[in-house]
Formats: sequence, C-alpha cells, structure tokens
Amino acid sequence: MTAPANATGGERLRLFILAGEPSGDRIAGDLVSRLKRLVPLDLSGVGGHELEAQGMRSLYPMSDLAVMGVSDVILRLPLLLWRIEQTARAITKSRPDIVVLVDSQDFSKLLARRLKALGFAGKLILYVAPSVWARAPERAAKLTPLFEEVLAVLPFEPAVMQRLGGPPTCYVGHPALGERLVRDVVERGPLVLLPGSRDGELRRHLPMFREIVAEVGAHPALDGIVIPTLPALHERLTREVADWPVPVTIVSDRAARSDIYRTAVLALAVSGTVTLELALARVPMVVTYVLDPHQARIYTKHGRPPISLPNRILDRPAVPERVQDAADAEAIIKVVRPLLDNKKARQEQIEAFGELALLMEAGEADFPRQDPADRVLAHWDQRAPSAE
Repeated sequence: MTAPANATGGERLRLFILAGEPSGDRIAGDLVSRLKRLVPLDLSGVGGHELEAQGMRSLYPMSDLAVMGVSDVILRLPLLLWRIEQTARAITKSRPDIVVLVDSQDFSKLLARRLKALGFAGKLILYVAPSVWARAPERAAKLTPLFEEVLAVLPFEPAVMQRLGGPPTCYVGHPALGERLVRDVVERGPLVLLPGSRDGELRRHLPMFREIVAEVGAHPALDGIVIPTLPALHERLTREVADWPVPVTIVSDRAARSDIYRTAVLALAVSGTVTLELALARVPMVVTYVLDPHQARIYTKHGRPPISLPNRILDRPAVPERVQDAADAEAIIKVVRPLLDNKKARQEQIEAFGELALLMEAGEADFPRQDPADRVLAHWDQRAPSAE
C-alpha cells in the first residue's frame, strides 16, 4: 500500500472516529490499524474494545448508541440527543482534520447535520453506506450535503448510491475478508446461534431461539450449541441460556470464532453484518429477523425485499431467510431441520459463498475495491485551517 503524497511529510492526522455498535467498532478498528501504518495519528472518538485496543479512549460508552427499532430509540431518546450534542461539541472543540462516522446511520446523519450547523470545517466521511437498496432510497440524496465521501462495504452499493444521487461512494471491502475460510461441508458439529448484539434484538430473538434449540438440539448432525458473542454480553447470555433444555456454550473470545466456524454444521443468524462474516467463512446458514412494529410497517411498505447480505450480494436466494412480524419458532424449524438433514443443500451454500468471496475481493468492474485508509487520506489537506 502506497501512502498518498500528502501523507509523507510527518504531519499528524487528527482523526475523530465514531462507531456505535460492535460491527462498526470492528470496521473502525481495522481502519485505524491501516492508517497507523501510513501516518502518525492523533486519535479520539467513540467506540468499543476494538478501537480501545488501538489506543483510543472512548468519549462515552459505545453501548449508549446501540439501538435498533423505534421502541429502542424512544426509550433512549433523551440520552441519544444529549450524545449528539456532546459529540458535536467535542469535535468542534478539538477540530480534527477528518471525522469518520461508522454506520449507526440515524445517529451519524443527525450528528453530521449538527456539525454543519456549528460550522465545522473538517472533512466528514461516512463508513458503511446506508441500506437505501432495502428501504428509503430517497435517503441517498439527502446525504450529499453532509459527507465528502461514503465508504461502502458491499460491492453493489457504489452503483446504487450513484444512481440515487448520493455522495461519491467507493467500495473498500470488509474486515471479514481477512478471515475467509476454505472448508467443505461438515458431517457433524455444532449449531451456531447468532441472536444479535443490541438489547432489542436479544429480547425479540432469544426466546424464539430457545424454542428452536429445544426441537432440533438432539439432531444427529449436531454435537452441541454455541453462541459466539461479545465480552460485554457474555454474562447476560450465560444467564439467559441457563435454563434452556439443551446445554449452550457461550464464547466471547473473538479469536476462537474461526475454530467454531470451521467445525460448524449450520448457523442460525439474525440478519446483519454477521451473515457476511459467516458466508466468508463458508458456514451454511439460515437467516431470520423479528421486526418491531415500526420496522414491519417500513419493510412491508418497501415490498419486503431480501435482507440477508449473501442473498443481496449474489442477487439470488442462496440462503433461506425468514423475516417475521412476530416470532414464530416453528417457521424457522421448518427451514433449519431440512438443512440439517440435507448435506447437499449445505454444500450448495458453501459453493455459493466461494463465488461471493471472489466478488467481495475484487469489487464490481466499474467500482473496484480500494483501501479505506487511502480513501481517508485522500481527503487530508495538511494546509487546512483545522490542522494548524
């Protein structure tokens, strides 16, 4: 990787980076690691253990921002509004050269608007494009006055943003590409459960997952049930599964995930970035999501499009997905059990994931994959007032 010309003079890049949830924290940590190899860095922002491992002290707990669905937002609205103001004040006071907001789409948009209103002169970059392809395509153009560039983690998103009049967007891949596995179908191994990380997701999905495990946990293809999670959720999930009818192992060591994925027969995952991680590890899966009432209305309004990232990237139903307005364990069991019974169906998913990995590696013809650190540094003008 070659450093841009303006990154070679020894000046320190003053970067404020914000991640509002674990998947964004992972992306942010990867970006900071890349930047450190190119330029001296003064780092501040909001994040979790991935950014903290890079030496950043979070302005406040990242968990304050990890909400999903209108009910969660309403419950935390006073805190979220205060965090927007607190963050905007911290940025305008420290005057970083570049602000990178990683995902957390609603919070990032409101924060960017507040910064513009306060006259912030630094560069604003949104890392992870909003899912305008799934809902609210009109949102793309509204981002154009707010962000200098969007860094997309899905290969089809730059073309979508261009068509909808959004900000300049490039494809930069995803950190999960570094954890790709090459593996064949597994005859016998664990069922991996990924119920989400936000409080609302866990409340809506864990009771349903319990019912599913009670029905399929004794399947001859399975030798255990595993939930990989974050260290911050380990204690909570241990309590939640203590009375489940089948023993469940909780694993919060990130380094152990590759071994879990290598031996997994099947995963049952809540829709999100983790489905891309599973696909790149070539783990067959079933994808589900239980919507809150507001999400259900929006999803129906937009025609109930595919939600799983593997299906969207491949533009075909490579994995079964079940989006539910109310939790229905039986509907998921009717998909999980046939996959456990059918080795060939699991192998077909693995082959599709090989195709997905090649596309993620290269990007699309008109929007090839670029390095996210290079894109950030392309916006760094050492002569700008904020860097003086």
